[in-house]
Amino acid sequence: MGFHTVTVDAAECFLGCKSSQLICRTDEGERTLPLEDVASIVVTGFSGTVHSELLLECAERGIPMIFCRAYRPSALVYPANRSTDTILTRAVLRLSPTIRGSLWRATLDAKCLGQCTAAREYGADPADLVPMEAMARGKNPAREAAVARSYWGLWGASAGLGKFHRERSLDGANQLLNYGYAVLLSCVLQKLFAVGIDPSFGIAHVVRERSDPLAYDLMEPFRMLVDRRVREWIIELGDSECVVDKAFRAHVIRFLKDPIEYQGRPMETASCVEAVVRSIRAAILRGKSSLYRPWTFTR
Repeated sequence: MGFHTVTVDAAECFLGCKSSQLICRTDEGERTLPLEDVASIVVTGFSGTVHSELLLECAERGIPMIFCRAYRPSALVYPANRSTDTILTRAVLRLSPTIRGSLWRATLDAKCLGQCTAAREYGADPADLVPMEAMARGKNPAREAAVARSYWGLWGASAGLGKFHRERSLDGANQLLNYGYAVLLSCVLQKLFAVGIDPSFGIAHVVRERSDPLAYDLMEPFRMLVDRRVREWIIELGDSECVVDKAFRAHVIRFLKDPIEYQGRPMETASCVEAVVRSIRAAILRGKSSLYRPWTFTR
């Protein structure tokens, strides 16, 4: 059974197959991998050629191919008899309210405690962190919003922005955050599609037309990595440079390769996202919320 999620991010490439081997040819040379070891193929490069024989071979072997534009999945190639793992989709729909609640609480725990850790890294006064951490560890239904208010106030002050207000529709630093979160969302979607999960069915975010609730759910604890990159950019260049230009895009996207720790193991952010996705897949299939292991920002 395949187990590698192969990501192809070369600017230009050729993908094909021969003798049951995946062939990837770029300016840097040619690499091969047995197709029997491939679970999925994600293509994020800007220009590539894919041989039709590879498409057919992957379809027959049940290997999904995900093609991205600006890193966001735009097209999926699956076997004709399925678009996602139907057993998994049915398992998602059968999840009890109790398990959904447990999965979402675990996600909020990771997000809220991660924001406390990040605020500490930003040099927040320990006295300001006491009520914030108490709220993060509590069971107040409004704790996500309460922790976020404290977090963004500390984040903005540490970046020299004064009283910062996080609002997607606003300009300036909010635009930078919006772009970084879009990259993060794209990464989560790539991993969900790669393991056969339909992101249309979430555990907390509301289902809407053309939305991806499960991706919105799972990306929450990882947002701090984008926040940190944006903060670094503002501190270095000042808030007058809050423009999503080529230089900023190159800077922020590197968070996907930042080294972080997950379950006692060092790995890149993108690999950690995949590990988290696989953990929730196991939790959904077996109906055990304890198998879900969200990542928590720690330092």
